[in-house]
Amino acid sequence: MSTALSVRQEFGAQETTNALVETASTAIAAKAKAMVEARYVMAMRQPRNWDQVRQDLMSECKRPSFAHNKSAYYRKPIGQGVEGLGIRFVEVALRCMKNVLVETSMTFEDDAKEIHCVSVTDLESNLTYPLDVRVSKTVERSKPADDGSYLSVRKNSYGKMVYTVPANDDDLLNKRGALISKAVRTLGLRIIPGDLQDEAEEIIKAVRMNEAARDPGAERKRIADAFAEIGVKVEDLTKYLGHALDTCSPAELVDLRGIYGAIKDGEATWKQVVENKAEQGGEGSESGSTSAKVIPVCTADDFEKKSPEWRKLIVEKKKTPAELVKMIETKTKLSEEQKLTLDSWSHEND
Repeated sequence: MSTALSVRQEFGAQETTNALVETASTAIAAKAKAMVEARYVMAMRQPRNWDQVRQDLMSECKRPSFAHNKSAYYRKPIGQGVEGLGIRFVEVALRCMKNVLVETSMTFEDDAKEIHCVSVTDLESNLTYPLDVRVSKTVERSKPADDGSYLSVRKNSYGKMVYTVPANDDDLLNKRGALISKAVRTLGLRIIPGDLQDEAEEIIKAVRMNEAARDPGAERKRIADAFAEIGVKVEDLTKYLGHALDTCSPAELVDLRGIYGAIKDGEATWKQVVENKAEQGGEGSESGSTSAKVIPVCTADDFEKKSPEWRKLIVEKKKTPAELVKMIETKTKLSEEQKLTLDSWSHEND
């Protein structure tokens, strides 16, 4: 059997290649080119309608099952709390936008790691955001491998030994999927318009708040069960909040829902949540102390009901405005306008 060879001369050098190999490479290149051209042609023929995109996306966000999804919206324990839209929101938003291409390809692999190139392309504007994702082929475990081997060992913050061992196929699949999902979320948020993101955040938080306010008991049970699945007990939540779980306000339930989403998606750990609360001035540490109580804002109705009693204390000079403010704000927080009203009462007898 003869093998066809092709000879090519360029700049005085001669290159001999297998014609069959070159034909196969040409066919693969032509196929890839045709696929890329087809995507852009379809994007040109069916451009997106931004009003329709917004309508479809907001409709999705209003669904309670979507709004309560742990990966739709999360809250990371950094500083006062960093809130953000998750991978489920990005997937739905890109589907509503249409004409967006998400690609993942492995560019490098050895015994220790994989490198994947993740890119998100807006086919209408021909705008591409790429990102390389490094996936190490190891995982950390509380004990060595079955044969007693491990790659390295360290002591964690609890004083326990943590062993680095080679990842099996399931571990590697989960790790790869999680890291690629984070990359897609990061790049996807750069494609999705900011005003749509802001509006979606408000809707998701409003749906969660309404659900928590409508039936706080049921929402409390769901949150307690969800945290139990990741090893956080009710007593841990009580220490973090500084009060019993059954006295949670709707806002606190929404906050816990966001924290659960961050922990479940690997964005944070419960230890980080507790430590951040302590750093921010709360006392929610694992030693058993409680967190600082959240002081609600004094509403206009509450101020009107209490004002005769408070006004009498000031007019009769039993308390100064500053002393009264200090006394009131142990339970409710006054607005600046309400403080000015208290101060004006002190000048009525001048």
